[in-house]
Amino acid sequence: MSRCLFVLVLLACLTSSTMAGPADDGRWYSGAYSFSDDRGGFRIISVSGVGTSADPFVIVQELGSASPATLTIHAVLPINPTGKVGEWVTGMLHVRVVTLNGSGLPWLGFNFELQEIPGVPSTFGDGLSFDQREMDSDAIGTDRFGSVGRQFEPYDRLEYRDGHVDPGEEASFRFFISDFTPNERFYLVQDPMVPFS
Repeated sequence: MSRCLFVLVLLACLTSSTMAGPADDGRWYSGAYSFSDDRGGFRIISVSGVGTSADPFVIVQELGSASPATLTIHAVLPINPTGKVGEWVTGMLHVRVVTLNGSGLPWLGFNFELQEIPGVPSTFGDGLSFDQREMDSDAIGTDRFGSVGRQFEPYDRLEYRDGHVDPGEEASFRFFISDFTPNERFYLVQDPMVPFS
């Protein structure tokens, strides 16, 4: 196979809207990004979409415990903030996360936090946020919780509250991630809130 044909086949695979399973490296490729559960605590079941509002990334996953779990998001195509979503890494990602509660405990809330460096809060200066420029974003919502709080500085966090997800049930969350200085990798920390004993 010629090098040019190989590159075209690779790009077609990377930009495909759906994928049957993870690649050999354990990542799930979709659009201009890949998604990984390599940091443990949960497992990805499927990934689809290209990250637009009409075709968001849909990540279906199961959390096996009530501990925080971190999704790793990698850029797999060249970075071009003004390029077409799905063909370039633009730093603009519409995301829907469908999460099965496999923890054995009810969830009374659920938090998402963005980080460029694992364990280090995202700050305003890194350009990464949950659509921080739009304080009343329609892109943020859920099917299981009645309200969403947003926390900025020193974190970039969404706090879904006023609802619950019993063990064995699933919840769907949607949000828009904007990164005005796109990096090749960033992290989404997912933290279910459980009752205190």
